[in-house]
Amino acid sequence: MKICLLASIATLGVLLSPTTAATQTGDAAAGKDVFRKCMACHRIGPDAKNAVGPVMNDVIGRQAGTIPGFGYSELNQSAGKAGLVWTEELIFDYLADPSAFLKKFLTEKGQADKATGATRMVFKLADETDRRNVIAYIKQFSPEAKK
Repeated sequence: MKICLLASIATLGVLLSPTTAATQTGDAAAGKDVFRKCMACHRIGPDAKNAVGPVMNDVIGRQAGTIPGFGYSELNQSAGKAGLVWTEELIFDYLADPSAFLKKFLTEKGQADKATGATRMVFKLADETDRRNVIAYIKQFSPEAKK
């Protein structure tokens, strides 16, 4: 009986723990390697300019769809107007399936009518470790996120 009770308490502790895949810290050095995949479209760093995708400097803490001079999809712009501000957790979810994430976000905000089309980002980063690592890397270029 005591063993079952202790096992149940331990299991409950694990289930209630705030540590999720999105909140676990990634490895920025490994994330730099992962970001090479992203460089087909994105740039990051002091001299970064918009390319096929927007520059990734200061992305954490930034409202979605707001880099000057970049032509975002209507889906991305709508999510930004609906209040989407990038956090590490939201980027983690977004990278798994960008269009599905934005559609879900808009639907949850009561704007399902704007949850149409697709984002221009067709790349999906399925591996959770890669997502944590690339977020740790881009976080280095988002000073507000370091506070």
